[in-house]
Amino acid sequence: MAQTPVIRRKLSYDHLSAISAISLTGELYLAVQDHAYKGADVIAFLKQLLTEIPGKLLVIWDGAPIHRCRAVKEYLAQGASRRLQLEQLPGYAPELNPDEGVWRYLKRVELKNVVCADLEQLRREFWAAVERLLTKPGILHSCIREVGYV
Repeated sequence: MAQTPVIRRKLSYDHLSAISAISLTGELYLAVQDHAYKGADVIAFLKQLLTEIPGKLLVIWDGAPIHRCRAVKEYLAQGASRRLQLEQLPGYAPELNPDEGVWRYLKRVELKNVVCADLEQLRREFWAAVERLLTKPGILHSCIREVGYV
């Protein structure tokens, strides 16, 4: 006898939040956490970039409110701006952000049709997708070329 299919789902809002940067040489910098990013998290990511990338650093990012928050402005005012220059893309132009190409590829190719039972499975699937992406440097370079930065 046939049985009605049952979709089991957890009634919660567990999610992963990610922040990333891609260099002109095609290197991907990425951080993931279980909660939404706040100003302090963005600052921690910027500090990590500054430790990994020598010299002056130009960060071109979208106009997300978290990028313009008071904590980030204070961090820059306290001296980070000596090595760090932030440029905001227009809100109407996500196609100018090479990171958008990275996320589009991950979502539409590497994670296409992936359904996870829980947050831990999502985390595993996400990092496996990132590892697969990192074996394809041409994809990262195409995300940069697509926006016209090189």
